[in-house]
Amino acid sequence: MTEHDQQGSMASCAPTSSGRFSVINDGLPSQLPDINPEETSDWLESLDSVVAHAGPGRARYLMLRLLERARTHHVGVPALRSTDFINTIPSSAEPDFPGDEAIERRIRSYIRWNAAIMVSRGNRPGLGVGGHIATYASSASLYEVGFNHFFRGADALATDPTASSGDQVFIQGHASPGIYARAFLEGRLSQQQLDGFRQELSAPGGGLPSYPHPRLMPDFWQFPTVSMGIGPLNAIYQARFNRYLTARGIKDTSNSHVWAFLGDGEMDEVDSLGAIGVAAREELDNLTFVINCNLQRLDGPVRGNGKIIQELESYFLGAGWNVIKVIWDRKWDPLLAQDTEGVLVNQMNLTPDGQFQTYSVESGAYIREKFFGADPRLAQMVADLSDDQLRHLGRGGHDYHKVYAAFAAARAHVGQPTVILAHTVKGWTLSSFEGRNSTHQMKKLSKVDLRDFRDRLQLPISDRELAGDLPPYYQPDPNSPEMDYLRQRRDQLGGSLPRRVVAAKPLPQPDQSRFAGLRKGSGNQPVATTMAFVRLLKELMRDEHMGRRFVPIVPDEARTFGMDSLFPTAKIYSPHGQNYEAVDRQLLLSYTEATTGQMLQEGITEAGCMGSTIAAATSYATHGEHMIPIFIFYSMFGFQRIGDMTWAMADQLGRGFLLGATAGRTTLNGEGLQHEDGHSPLLASTNPAVVHYDPAFGFELAHIVREGLRRMTGSSPEHPQGEDIYYYLTVYNEPYVQPTEPEGLDVEALLQGMYRYADAPEVPAAEQAAARAQILASGVAVQWALEAQHLLATEWGVAADVWSVTSWNELRRDGLACDQFNLLHPQACQEVPYVTRCLAGAPGPVIAVSDYMRAVQDQIAPWVEHDFISLGTDGFGHSDTRGALRRHFHVDAASIVVATLRALADQGAVKPEAPAEAIARYQLHDVRAAGAGNTLGES
Repeated sequence: MTEHDQQGSMASCAPTSSGRFSVINDGLPSQLPDINPEETSDWLESLDSVVAHAGPGRARYLMLRLLERARTHHVGVPALRSTDFINTIPSSAEPDFPGDEAIERRIRSYIRWNAAIMVSRGNRPGLGVGGHIATYASSASLYEVGFNHFFRGADALATDPTASSGDQVFIQGHASPGIYARAFLEGRLSQQQLDGFRQELSAPGGGLPSYPHPRLMPDFWQFPTVSMGIGPLNAIYQARFNRYLTARGIKDTSNSHVWAFLGDGEMDEVDSLGAIGVAAREELDNLTFVINCNLQRLDGPVRGNGKIIQELESYFLGAGWNVIKVIWDRKWDPLLAQDTEGVLVNQMNLTPDGQFQTYSVESGAYIREKFFGADPRLAQMVADLSDDQLRHLGRGGHDYHKVYAAFAAARAHVGQPTVILAHTVKGWTLSSFEGRNSTHQMKKLSKVDLRDFRDRLQLPISDRELAGDLPPYYQPDPNSPEMDYLRQRRDQLGGSLPRRVVAAKPLPQPDQSRFAGLRKGSGNQPVATTMAFVRLLKELMRDEHMGRRFVPIVPDEARTFGMDSLFPTAKIYSPHGQNYEAVDRQLLLSYTEATTGQMLQEGITEAGCMGSTIAAATSYATHGEHMIPIFIFYSMFGFQRIGDMTWAMADQLGRGFLLGATAGRTTLNGEGLQHEDGHSPLLASTNPAVVHYDPAFGFELAHIVREGLRRMTGSSPEHPQGEDIYYYLTVYNEPYVQPTEPEGLDVEALLQGMYRYADAPEVPAAEQAAARAQILASGVAVQWALEAQHLLATEWGVAADVWSVTSWNELRRDGLACDQFNLLHPQACQEVPYVTRCLAGAPGPVIAVSDYMRAVQDQIAPWVEHDFISLGTDGFGHSDTRGALRRHFHVDAASIVVATLRALADQGAVKPEAPAEAIARYQLHDVRAAGAGNTLGES
């Protein structure tokens, strides 16, 4: 706190005429009566005397010591929002460093060199694949302290799913070259693979992906992190899910620690800080953030006129985290010890980050003039130091002792998550890269850079070796002390990292009887497909083998989706249990929290729900335990809001179910523009891992869910460990009678994407030469199609078959696969897409309709050989009745009739006047003529 700040705070403490104090900032109690004014006056006079005779610096020191002592006595004084710009752990409190620092420095040098050389070789003429050098250069010490002393591997998990899962380490995406370089030293990657960096397809034998992508290196990477902000959020929910597994008795994860390596610029992303309150609230002391504060974004300083470390400290302290700052290396310790007047600390506090960035590239003389020349006492403090010594006063994130002390303190801390704020230089050890604004875009080392880099790292590489077109990697003798040490440290810590292990055994599948309820239909009771799914989920959660592995996840909408029925039985997970009497405790479906609860009720956060979903969906690999997340949400707030995270789940090879409930642009009729989903199937179609279905009936849901469970958690000859896919099901809140499963249902056709649900009815005798048509519909639109089928037969003499399209997306994928095969195999027997085969011989035009925009149905148009018309809900949603909305978008039964007649008239199968007559008969231009439609809803 500066003197100005102190004066401001003191000024706000003026007593009012009532003897009470006015409101005070910084969270101090403000309106308490003074029960002993005389004693209060003595304290205030003492403080005034210290300020007058010893100065504000001394007063500040005493105040800080009093606050520290108050906290030891549990007085309850609020914590400071930030502390001085110095190391949290003083040198006197640092533990002894347990490793061989000389050997570890040499290992770091090898890895630094190989990481930079890999990127530089990848940018040789004629290739130029890009890459990043500077991020790892700034963070190498942070990672190496972890690899040599803290990160626990999971080698045992590969053979024993019950063994320790090790630690989960989220690597900063742009630091991947350094991780590859370490794996090269360990013998896990070859030189050929390093030379294939960013050339996954063209490199001989296959190359390496640019960033941590588990799907592209499924035995290596565990967590995708380079989409900034995803790593911090997912790390928090991973740590939380670890606790959930232990609490429910599924897997003891008490020895697993989550480490998330992040960038200071990355913390600008909303997702980076958005869930830190969750970690504090749930006391996740199994989580450590390590923020590499090199003060730079991609194009310039993170906070040129401010101090990002101090800012982040305020955020995390306020959220309830344990904060450890690693600001200065050990060369500063003697200077800080001399700083009895606090002048050095004050200069550190006042210097903005933009200036520190400049100091990192300037000479010692410049530093002497600008930093230490600001006060004669500072200048005297460094009078005996040379300019070169000033130039090498370093940042704490590069000091092994300081970093080790911080990591050790983080692991020992109990009751809070920890964030380590490590001060570094971007591009450190790369002379022409260090601290430059352009560092992120610098990909290639010049000859001069190579020689300087080699000399600084003290590597035994000759000038002649550097003279060629491609600089060499450095690989020490396999039997050298360094390599022995490298292997020994990882062996003692449980094996190499990162490493992804799939050890989970396939699950016994639920008995068919679990699905019988939906297959029987609902009798005379109207039931929405959302409720049908919840009923199925309740039944599956009773299964003796699979039931406990379901993880229902909801964003504060359980009652909307009818999932409150799970509250009393499954209960809601809370690490603190339920320490209050619920207001609805006397009700049958009361809100019930428990330490062993199965449901995750995340509050109003789809992103948080998705964090839990990803952790659960990848537990089969992370912990050797299959878990089945069931994340149910308003379909409008799924892929649209958290599309980046759905992509990360695909990258991380997650498995589970996402439910887009209250789906459709007209079915969630009262909510309006921002709630009515007309496009989530299209968004889902962009993700290759997502299998989307839009079922119309409960029995369809039963077969889809059964098949999804088999594919993801079962075993087949093609996928002995299950498939790396996840399902997205769109379900609705409009209740209608659920029919019994048709006898002889072609289940395989249903799963492939479409089947004929209702054959064309017989038309009156006078119309035996009736025109024919095919109506394709999905979800709730099947009801409109059936009504249109009846109208066409009884009023227009048209016989139309109705097809239930369970997945437009899967039909399209099948068509694309056939096209690809036919393109590359022109002389082979040409493949015919499934939708083409289905409709072969089916007479008449095809009318395709859904409660989504036309582009959803249009996906299959290239493979439909008939005249094709699609009807959809293009445009913004509105609040109105279902009937009015469907007439507005022209997807209702009457509109389907008109579209069918138009197509038949164009073919000459009905009279030309028929479409216009139908428009007039049904008053198609008047939304009020449609009636309200089904006004029922379920919650």
